[in-house]
Amino acid sequence: MLSALSAFAASRTDPRVIRAGAAASASAGSASDLNAACPAGTLPDANACIPVPLNAEVGGLALPEERNAHRDRQGRWQEYDHIPRLPERPEDYRQYRLPVPPPAEQSFVTSGYDLHLPDAEQRRGAHLHAVGHGGIDIAQRRGTEVRLVRLEHQEGDATVLYVGPLFGNTVVTRHVVREGGVQREYVVLHGHLERAASTIARNSTLADGAVLGFVGDSGSPGAVHLHYETRRVREGYEALKLEPGDLTKNSRTVACDPRNVLPFL
Repeated sequence: MLSALSAFAASRTDPRVIRAGAAASASAGSASDLNAACPAGTLPDANACIPVPLNAEVGGLALPEERNAHRDRQGRWQEYDHIPRLPERPEDYRQYRLPVPPPAEQSFVTSGYDLHLPDAEQRRGAHLHAVGHGGIDIAQRRGTEVRLVRLEHQEGDATVLYVGPLFGNTVVTRHVVREGGVQREYVVLHGHLERAASTIARNSTLADGAVLGFVGDSGSPGAVHLHYETRRVREGYEALKLEPGDLTKNSRTVACDPRNVLPFL
């Protein structure tokens, strides 16, 4: 990398570049001495100090967790961590690439991410088993293909983590994302499927756009839609070692507003 930077610098005049003579006179000639002689914003390469970007973004921004709470259906006060949408990320879901195409004639998000809202404003209903919503529900016709979406700053292909009952018929995929300069694991839940694709099995490697399954209403009879949820695995845990029942536990994974990690159209 430094050699490439050296070639880049050679074609430009930069006052931070220190040539061999200057570097040698400022130090005894050892690697550590040369390193010390190079000014801030440069690194030693052979007999020169080459400028490097100081604020280059490596992967995505670090996504900070926040604390919130709500009362569950039994009236118990439940505190949890979550990752709300960054202010600079667009609010409109239609600006993002989604696993199913949104219908043009209607509002396609029947329920959006709301774990950041005050308790009284979070999703509730007579037929809902949970309070609040850590993902989005996307209306579409039964049988519509559900395709894998490669997350922003993802490294490598995704893998299938789980296929089976969770939110009805569910396919869970694992994604490694470069975030804040480090690798973080994300699990993505695709729920209420009519069925998973026949080619999908645990540990399968999936490229962007692979068919995961088909929109249905399993686990939500009469409400045909896709439940799409992204969760960051907590440090100290590995996605591949999580049991299906642990995938959505706040102690193991943290709900993340999908708009933080979905790519733009």
